[in-house]
Amino acid sequence: MLDRPLLRFVLLIACAAAFVWLTALSMPDVVGSHFGASGTANGFMPRGTYIRFMLAVVVGLPALLVAVSHVAMGSRTRINLPNRDYWLAPERRAETVSYLRAHMVRFSVVLVVFLCYVHWLVVRANRVQPPHLSNPAMISGLVVLVLYALVWTRVLVRHFSNRPLGRSG
Repeated sequence: MLDRPLLRFVLLIACAAAFVWLTALSMPDVVGSHFGASGTANGFMPRGTYIRFMLAVVVGLPALLVAVSHVAMGSRTRINLPNRDYWLAPERRAETVSYLRAHMVRFSVVLVVFLCYVHWLVVRANRVQPPHLSNPAMISGLVVLVLYALVWTRVLVRHFSNRPLGRSG
């Protein structure tokens, strides 16, 4: 049985796949799929190939992150954490692993949203001829993703940096 964050993630992946599929159908037969620094398309591919590629990226990459983290943390592999002896003590290991898995799911959700956003920018770019990607929109999306990744990392490190007061381990 899937836990709640994982179930929501699977539903998000399904919605993201539907979003990519349905929005890509309105694109031209040959899609501008790579864009230079000026935003002008400098790489093209057939729409069907683009759809398969985007589905693989939007669904596959975040799903791979979640799957690998869930499998890796489910085994007795070593997990490198601050205060690891405390957080991975037998009485806390299950809760720690659960937190790490949920934290990876949260990052993967944001990654799915970002990749769908990039896809939407490509769809919009292909509405004009020649295709032209909005650089301010792309840079804004990247900035938001990087800021989120920094906050996500800080939250993770802070969570495990200090042991709760009054507990020994």
